[in-house]
Amino acid sequence: MKKKLLSAVMVCALGFVGCGDDDDNEQPTPQTPSLNSSANILAFLEGKSMIMEGNNIPSHPNGFSEDVDYGASSQCYQSVTMSVAGGNFKVDSIPGTITNNVCDHNAPKNPLSFTSNTVLIENVAADGSCFDVTFSFPGGLVQEGRGGFTADQKTLKLELYFKNQATGIRCANGAVGTSSSVTLNGQPFTGNAVQTYSIR
Repeated sequence: MKKKLLSAVMVCALGFVGCGDDDDNEQPTPQTPSLNSSANILAFLEGKSMIMEGNNIPSHPNGFSEDVDYGASSQCYQSVTMSVAGGNFKVDSIPGTITNNVCDHNAPKNPLSFTSNTVLIENVAADGSCFDVTFSFPGGLVQEGRGGFTADQKTLKLELYFKNQATGIRCANGAVGTSSSVTLNGQPFTGNAVQTYSIR
């Protein structure tokens, strides 16, 4: 009898038969969301917030230097937060202050808030790394350009310009940030208009 028990123990130890719970406690690998269409991108962003601040603010938001005072249209920001609900983007921005032709990000002005009427996403790359996008806001404000997600899907980059002011701004002209493809008001664009948002 003793020999039989020892034999059974040895068989279990060598793994020739299943002995006890064979659950190895492996966790299932999370599925990476597919960002290959407008519907999938909007579903992925639904309920999320995205923030642009610090070094993620470009020198030329919407194509215009942050250091130039354009009055209410100035592009100096302390931060911009976007939240997505029902397929529309709520944009909450905190402008900075331009002093002596320099944007001071640490001197905030009164916050501004806009919510898009429509968001059109087209020509989406299979991995979501580039897509054409057009945001329409109340009052006739329209931003157009291209966007894309980083490979880890933690960052969204948007290269946007005001409607009818820039050309060469779609994915067919190059990846997000390909400034060599862009002309702004008929002139070659040499600035950085890529807004970089951390997805929360």
